[in-house]
Amino acid sequence: MDKYRSFNVRMTHRIVIGLLALAAMVICVGVLVAGDDRAAAYQPISTFSIVARDPSTGELGVAVASRFFAVGTVVPWAKANVGAVATQSYANTSFGWRGLEFLEKGMTPQAALDELLKDDDRPQQRQVGIVAADGRSVTYTGKECLNWAGGRSGPNYAIQGNILTGEAVVDTMEKTFLQTDGTLASRLYAALMAGDAAGGDSRGRQSAALLVVRQGAGYGGYTDRAIDIRVDDAVDPFKELGRLLDLAQVNYSWNEAWTLFTEKKFAEALPIMERAGRLAPSNAEVLYDLTVIRLAAGEKAGALEALEKALGLNPLLKKQAAADNDLTGLRGDPKYEALIK
Repeated sequence: MDKYRSFNVRMTHRIVIGLLALAAMVICVGVLVAGDDRAAAYQPISTFSIVARDPSTGELGVAVASRFFAVGTVVPWAKANVGAVATQSYANTSFGWRGLEFLEKGMTPQAALDELLKDDDRPQQRQVGIVAADGRSVTYTGKECLNWAGGRSGPNYAIQGNILTGEAVVDTMEKTFLQTDGTLASRLYAALMAGDAAGGDSRGRQSAALLVVRQGAGYGGYTDRAIDIRVDDAVDPFKELGRLLDLAQVNYSWNEAWTLFTEKKFAEALPIMERAGRLAPSNAEVLYDLTVIRLAAGEKAGALEALEKALGLNPLLKKQAAADNDLTGLRGDPKYEALIK
């Protein structure tokens, strides 16, 4: 018994020592992981961005690209009728929501920037662009931002970047934005593409994002998110962002038109839904809702034409069309009855 007792004691000691060693390893790994997390948190977000406003529509937006994972989750902030902010380069993300709060209180972009930097622990490492709902703007680059770093601003826009290939990036973005026609989203994307073509982030590409806000422009009119797209990790994030933007432009008009339709503003909804139809002539669901809105606006012939195209693209919609109360005005029409068979 003594022999077995001695053996058990030795084994117990070994197990205890092994567990202690394992615990020490876990603690060390935890420290290393925490250290890695802290290091990641302070990685510079080498970025080029544009913050802008469209004075004709009141839209506000931000477009950004970087050799940084999911830059769209960090840099762009915007609120309809208030302003837009880009916070980058060792980004203090509180600059986003706090900057918007300051603008909403009536501060100018410069005053909001001063307030943000006043109590910041590392103001010389920050880079910020701010545009207010009235078009006033400011861009800021701290002296410790990594080269090349700088920005440009003017009425309705602020452009900034750090760890860029050179000053030509922001110069080209500014020129392109000012000389490009079209929607705010299209102009933001064009400026971003121009910045990349001029050299962009000196470390390469990884992610990009584009945000546009306008009061009631989100789904159902409940939010201000007109366009909110991002590419978190891609070899060519610009190409993918462009593909998503094409879809988002359709969705923007579609959402806006349908919201007006639900409010029984049929005449206002029609031209906006027509735009969605022109942008997406092969989207059966878009054409189906164009049918509904044309009919509501008193254009029965046009409604039947759109319905024929929609059902040709997606015959599965026939069952919906046969029971849809929004198409009651077509009941009994020979063409409609033939289409839904």
